[in-house]
Amino acid sequence: MQLAGLVDPDALADDGEAVARHALAVWNALTEPGDGVAGRLIAALGAVDALTAARSDTPDTGAIAEASGVSPAEYRAGRRRWRPRLDAAGIGAGWEVARRHGIRLLQPGDRDWPSQLGDLGAHAPLGLWVRGDPAALGRLQPSVALVGARAATAYGEHVASQFASDLAARGIGVVSGAAYGIDGAAHRAALGAGGLTVALLAGGVERPYPAGHAHLIGRIAEGGAVASEVPCGSAPTRWRFLQRNRLISALSDATVVVEAGWRSGSLNTAAHAASLGRPLGAVPGPITSATSAVCHRLIREFDARCVTTPDEVRELAGDTVAVAWSERGRGARTDDSTRVRDALSTRTWRETVEIARQAGMDPDEVGALLGFFALEGDVERGPRGWRLVTDAR
Repeated sequence: MQLAGLVDPDALADDGEAVARHALAVWNALTEPGDGVAGRLIAALGAVDALTAARSDTPDTGAIAEASGVSPAEYRAGRRRWRPRLDAAGIGAGWEVARRHGIRLLQPGDRDWPSQLGDLGAHAPLGLWVRGDPAALGRLQPSVALVGARAATAYGEHVASQFASDLAARGIGVVSGAAYGIDGAAHRAALGAGGLTVALLAGGVERPYPAGHAHLIGRIAEGGAVASEVPCGSAPTRWRFLQRNRLISALSDATVVVEAGWRSGSLNTAAHAASLGRPLGAVPGPITSATSAVCHRLIREFDARCVTTPDEVRELAGDTVAVAWSERGRGARTDDSTRVRDALSTRTWRETVEIARQAGMDPDEVGALLGFFALEGDVERGPRGWRLVTDAR
């Protein structure tokens, strides 16, 4: 089983790194999304040693548990989950499907890996299988998740389209799940505005789900990216949908529930956003509408912000400053100042090296520009790095 052609060529610089990437890709096939035991084991031991231990017929459970912080019982239960999938032919078949379809595997540490997924801790994905442009995932700052009911009303789809079109036109990425209803309306509007939109799927990205959105998902891949943390050939299951929702929330600076009934998975997405400390918004609807029941509950019980206009959505995401710069700099978006500002956030502190990585620039050049921005009052420096000033001009 080889990863050549599936991963970032820059990451295959030496055999040791290639082996580590290969091992992490195997872990991606062995685990279900959000497996925190595997996440802690890999973080402590590294993907290669963790995989060696998982494959061993006589593992030193006590030593592994002590080294990783995973209890012996958790480790034994994890091995029972993982070992049935330790089948080279089965894992290789999924990789071969990815190769045939031109699907790339993005892993933590890659140039285009979205660093905000690190907020998920031990439950962060071990990789993302990407159809389209992997770099699109690295451009999702700023971005907003627009989610909601599959059985949406005309009102809900209209609001989702209005929000997505405005956000995309202003350079803010739109993240959703490619489902019928609100998701589809948001993706289509973002594409229509010529902006960036990314779809997260619960199954393998080689097979569009829902099938009725095959054309839409293809368009998303052409202009942005369609991603999933499960390998090609994986079927979308209820568990994978619920875990997929945590990625939608983690990738986005804010999550807005446009319309959702009591059984909507959007409540799960909102819960993930809240647990991550991401801003949460909800669109009000008629009090008689069952499709707005979750929105009203989020506002009433979960401190969600009531949002009614695109301006309020941008404010929720803390992106009013970035939007102003984006509008002011139309026609000159490739200059270094804009690239550095695009890599900054009003909410998250970022070190100079991280800003340089996202901007694709030399850290020394970035440091000099940050100094000028600080003198102008546009950015501030703290113990954890730099961030945009929300009341900047």
